[in-house]
Amino acid sequence: MLKPKKKLPVLTEERRFLEGPRSRFRELLFVFKVIWNFVKAFRKMHFLGPCVTVFGSARFQEDSLFYKKAEEAGAALAKLGFTVMTGGGPGIMEAANKGAYMAGGYSVGCNIVLPEEQVPNPYLDVWINIPYFFVRKVLLVKYSYAFIVMPGGLGTLDEFFESLLLIQTQMIDQFPVILFCKDYHTDLMKHIEMMKEKGSIDESDLDKLLFTDSVEEMVSYIEEHAIERYKLIKRRKKQKWWLGERLS
Repeated sequence: MLKPKKKLPVLTEERRFLEGPRSRFRELLFVFKVIWNFVKAFRKMHFLGPCVTVFGSARFQEDSLFYKKAEEAGAALAKLGFTVMTGGGPGIMEAANKGAYMAGGYSVGCNIVLPEEQVPNPYLDVWINIPYFFVRKVLLVKYSYAFIVMPGGLGTLDEFFESLLLIQTQMIDQFPVILFCKDYHTDLMKHIEMMKEKGSIDESDLDKLLFTDSVEEMVSYIEEHAIERYKLIKRRKKQKWWLGERLS
């Protein structure tokens, strides 16, 4: 079941920034705010250990099949030893965090601060509130060794294609990207196949893309293409108290 769409107020700091040139002082002030948000996030997320990021819609509720599948995926990832990272909100994000949390794993959220506030879901060991979408997107990619794409809307597709683009352009390594729920994504995969046929993307651009309905297949794929390839172990860095570092 889908949650109804909420109408958000339009005037946010990020929107004002994207409206065009402003005074030099305001532009410089915005840069400092962005830097400060990155610094806060880096300090907190430095200790998470290897992550897998789960993308998906905030609108699917607990009675949805997609919610249940995301919960299963989150639990499976936690049992593999990964920290499960999401956008920190409700719906699919909550489901993946819940699966990891209930399985005894580590659950993290990069929560976006909106004018009509998105509240962090209750299954997070750690979260950080982020006022800018572009900062959030960097963080969701920076710490992860695989990306799980569950059913979602425009934001989920944006995150899916940005992950593929970063792999294509070698900004990040060829980490596994798993596109879940074949029925939901059938037309999307047809479009991707068409792009390959027309030559606008190469076959190699999708070397690590898995299209599946199976959590078990996801686990095997990540074991081979992330855990074994990068020799990952379940270990998080220790905080240094003398730097004022703390995880929560």
